Amino acid sequence: MRTRELYDLSHTAAAPLLEKTEYPWEALAGIGDLILALGPTLPAEEYDHPAEDVWIARDATVFATAYIKGPCIIGHGTEVRQCAFIRGNALVGDNCVVGNSTELKNVILFDNVQVPHYNYVGDSILGYRSHMGAASLTSNVKSDKQLVVVHNGKEDIPTGRKKVGAMIGDRVEVGCGSVLNPGTVIGPDSNIYPLSSVRGVVPANSIFKAQNNIVPKSLA
Repeated sequence: MRTRELYDLSHTAAAPLLEKTEYPWEALAGIGDLILALGPTLPAEEYDHPAEDVWIARDATVFATAYIKGPCIIGHGTEVRQCAFIRGNALVGDNCVVGNSTELKNVILFDNVQVPHYNYVGDSILGYRSHMGAASLTSNVKSDKQLVVVHNGKEDIPTGRKKVGAMIGDRVEVGCGSVLNPGTVIGPDSNIYPLSSVRGVVPANSIFKAQNNIVPKSLA
């Protein structure tokens, strides 16, 4: 559940922000400021600066119908597909896929992340090589509008934030049509069954079949 347990920080430009945190959601408040500090330092021969507070790697592919609002950085080799909606405070790593009609807001995508089809990702951090199946999404606000608490068995950890989506570890696979409820944490190398409603903490190297049916991969 801690930042160092979930992520290999060598695969993101957000390492200077994340390495200061115990829990990854502590970085959510600083994403915009990090981008604004990092953007002007990016080499002009490698990054275009097409709009205020927006930097896009020259070897990235961005379709004309995509909307990108700053602060935002799009990394090398990344593809931003038709009608993607990037609302700001989005740090997108190298070799990522931001798919058709996918919406991003206040997020960190590590390198090689794929959110390729109709995904909503808000107030979330997605680790290296993680993948969200078609129409899976992060829910970042509780229905009662109270501050988000991360539930880990009998332990409850307050985030102090109204908006927290999902903290998805490295190499996680999220099945199609799944909802990751506010404050969800998924450990590295875990798989989420399609059409799941996930809440709380999913341990590393696990298969989430249902809320009360999470099994280690070694026993699957």
